[in-house]
Amino acid sequence: MSSNTLSFRCPSCGRINRVAPDRLDQSPTCGACHARLDVSGAPVHLDDDELERLVSRSPVPVLVDFYADWCGPCRMLAPTLEELGRRYAGRLIIAKVDTDRHPRTAQQLGVRGIPALYLYDGGRVVDQRTGVQSLAALEQMVRGRLAA
Repeated sequence: MSSNTLSFRCPSCGRINRVAPDRLDQSPTCGACHARLDVSGAPVHLDDDELERLVSRSPVPVLVDFYADWCGPCRMLAPTLEELGRRYAGRLIIAKVDTDRHPRTAQQLGVRGIPALYLYDGGRVVDQRTGVQSLAALEQMVRGRLAA
């Protein structure tokens, strides 16, 4: 990926699309299905299969939040992840996997507590944290993996 492009996952077909920063305000669309891309950096909710495809193909790091709707600390972390996504939109993808509905990946990783955060880069886990994290801690976690 060129350092001059940003990467966004299509909300319709899941394909990763590269977008030039100067085109963000032009309502970019997916090159495959032509759906409008969400360039806000908002977290994407995925099932296990979608997550596997995303982390194996993403040209940018993917921070995965394994959570559950009933989990108070997970709800506390959500606004922090939204802010992180906004700050690093196109350079980092924030993904959320509900462990009650989609437990397979969390079980394979041995997740014992939630929220559990796993940072993928190049298709492999490069860092992980458990529990509520501050924005500064999350920025430190991802900063070394982000393109300039």
